[in-house]
Amino acid sequence: MCTAGLKSINDATDVRRRVLMAFERAEIETDRKVRERLLTFVVVGGGPTGVEMAGAISEVARKALSKGFRRIDPRTARVLLIEAGPRLLSSFTPAMPEYARNALEKLGVDIRLGDAVTQCSADGVQVKDGNIPATTIIWAAGVAASPAANWLQAHKDRNDRVIVDRK
Repeated sequence: MCTAGLKSINDATDVRRRVLMAFERAEIETDRKVRERLLTFVVVGGGPTGVEMAGAISEVARKALSKGFRRIDPRTARVLLIEAGPRLLSSFTPAMPEYARNALEKLGVDIRLGDAVTQCSADGVQVKDGNIPATTIIWAAGVAASPAANWLQAHKDRNDRVIVDRK
């Protein structure tokens, strides 16, 4: 199921519950294809939230949960980070996206750049190359500044955020 986002403590708690439940359901699942879908986690959006989320899920699977199951090996979980743009952390200085990419790859995250998700369903996500079967999809993309800077005709930065004084 595609989550609505990550804006509150309740949202974070819901994401944690969904991730842990996917492992629990995979533990009792006998169908290999269903088990693989349960152990595939898709994070959509390569900004700060998506990068952090993909890394956290991979770390939980490979470290915290690695010995907690009898029938599955959580370290085999597949974590995909899908970003429509050409690089992760596009609003950061050029060194940071490369650092983040290297760190995520060391954690086992599969990073797909320049690939937009066109549809989310209970069965997975649709990208240009086809469907990626997944049960847990976390939407961390599409965050944009309020159009208030335009309404107010205020000075804004390159991300359309209103520039304010530090007072």
